[in-house]
Amino acid sequence: MDFWGVVGFFFWTWVFVCYLVLLFWVLADLFRDHELNGWWKALWIICLIFVPFVTALIYMITRGASMNERSARARYDNAPVPEDYSKPEPSRTPAADIAQAKELMDAGTITPGEFDALKAKAMGGY
Repeated sequence: MDFWGVVGFFFWTWVFVCYLVLLFWVLADLFRDHELNGWWKALWIICLIFVPFVTALIYMITRGASMNERSARARYDNAPVPEDYSKPEPSRTPAADIAQAKELMDAGTITPGEFDALKAKAMGGY
């Protein structure tokens, strides 16, 4: 193979990989779209099988604008919600901590030894 044969091989390999990525991107968007009827999804998939390049281009032209919205929605719907850091931390005092521990001891939830440990921790932290 000469130099231009190698360049052509790499170019067409790159085009083929880009084409496969486009096909999988369209398929993922089809299954992600909850507004599209099942029959329309089946029709798009059948067209992707028989006329893949033209169908992918038509899909990108007709439904490409909403692909980004569906992708972002899918990404952020399952994301964990961060804590709201705008709310100030409630101020805790040793007296409030000790009172809470006393209530737990009176209710029988903790033992007097655990109460003493919590009391020491509350007093040592301030």
